[in-house]
Order: sequence, then C-alpha cells, then structure tokens
Amino acid sequence: MSLARVGIVGAGRVGAVLGARLRASGYPVVAVAARSEASLLRARTFLPGVSVLDPAEVVRASDVLVLAVPDDSLAAVAEKLAPHVRPGQLVLHTSGRHGRSVLAPLAELGARTAAFHPAMTFTGSDVDVDRPCVVGLTTTDEDRADVETLAVAVGGTPVHVAEADRVVYHAALAHGANHVVTVLNQAMDLLRSIGVTDPSAVLEPLVRASVTNTLAYGDAALTGPVARGDAHTVAAHVDAITDREIAATYTALSAATIERALRDERIDDSAAATLRGALSAGAER
Repeated sequence: MSLARVGIVGAGRVGAVLGARLRASGYPVVAVAARSEASLLRARTFLPGVSVLDPAEVVRASDVLVLAVPDDSLAAVAEKLAPHVRPGQLVLHTSGRHGRSVLAPLAELGARTAAFHPAMTFTGSDVDVDRPCVVGLTTTDEDRADVETLAVAVGGTPVHVAEADRVVYHAALAHGANHVVTVLNQAMDLLRSIGVTDPSAVLEPLVRASVTNTLAYGDAALTGPVARGDAHTVAAHVDAITDREIAATYTALSAATIERALRDERIDDSAAATLRGALSAGAER
C-alpha cells in the first residue's frame, strides 16, 4: 500500500496531522477538503502543495480516504459521500466512538471500511507530528493487515477494538484524559486563589508521579486523605473549597475514591462510612 493515494476530508487538528504523518512515511497525499479558515491554514501548514478540493473530489482522487470529521457529523458525511466511493477503496474514519457500522452506506457500495482512532490529544501544532500513540482499530479480518500498516505509518501502535466495545473504549479515553484536564485546571484555580503565581510548577512533580505510579501499579498508587481514612481532613477540604463547581467535582471524585480504597482494603467499612459522612455534611452546607 506504499503507493496508495491518500485523500483527507477534514483538515482539523487530527486530519492535517495524520496527513503529514502519512506523507512523511511515503504515502502520496493527493487531496484534502478544508472549509474553515483555520482548517485551510492547517492544510497549507502541514500539507503544503496538496490540492484543496471539494469532499466528493477528494473521494474520487484517493485510494485511501480518511474521514477526520467530528463524531456527531460522521454519519451524515458518510451518507453524503457514499455515491462517490468505488469498490475496493479503503475508507477510514478517526472517531473514537464509532466502529465500522457508521460507514455502512459506503461498505454497501463496495468500499472497505475501518475505524482508525489515534488515541492522542491533538493541539493542531507541530508538537503533534512526532508524538507516538495507540491507534484504536475496528476492521475486517481481510483488511486487518492493511489497516495495521497505516497505523504504524502514522507512528501508532495498533490496538483492535470490537465493534460493540467502541463506546466503552472511547468513554475510557475521555474519562482518563479529558476529565484530567478539568481536574488539573480546577486545582490550578484553587492555587491561584491563594496567591500561587505558578500553580503548574507546584502540581507538575506530584501529578507526573501520580500518573506514572497509577499506570504502573493501579490502585496501589493511591495516596492522600481518603486512602488514609482522614475524614477530618476531607471535611476541612470541603469547607475550604468555596467554588461550587470545584466543590462538586471534589465531592464526586472523593466518593468514587472511597469505594476504590475500600475495595483495595486501604480502608475498612467504618472508615468509609465516616468519610462518606464528612462528604455529606459538606454537601449540606
């Protein structure tokens, strides 16, 4: 497949970077569809010299078609482009949530279809080009080798996900990555509220150690007042957090942490009950 012509519909943060990675691996990227000014700029930056065409023209120009469009738009885009595909053409989408079924209108016309989700946060800048990542694939057995080859070409490690498991797969990634952004920003807001001018410098060593230890050791990496059963400290935290949004997040995650600590036998039933009481008392105030 090294000579397969690649076309990309959607020059957003993901599509433009994948195009650049495929191009660097020797795949001729022959056309890209981009509508917004930001997408046009990314196309010119990451894929200089590549023709910017109408989506239907991109389909007709390519052997491998990458649909890098938002999850909620994917079905409509697939329906619209279906009349332009040809038998044997390989069509990939980059959605984490969806499997192959969303591309059924294309498969019915003979296209080979696959889900091709790079499990990485994309900024749309140069830093994305060399970042390794897992690529969550859903494909047929017949197309498995070709799709894996493309995953490796973009610097990814192929991981296969069953069609029925795509939503859980995507929920795990969103929960583990996107929600961390919210939690860290809330923690930095709290530090700023007490006059810390560089909250990221305070949090970075601790957060890096927590992430590294958790990925290596699971629940054994848990530290902090819940894991120690320090209900008075938890109650003091709830009292001290005056921002309602942050307080709600702290309370919800503390409640979940109590259950994990209990299952891991870090605390006993009595300590768990006392901790829950501390959270409830705080929520009522």
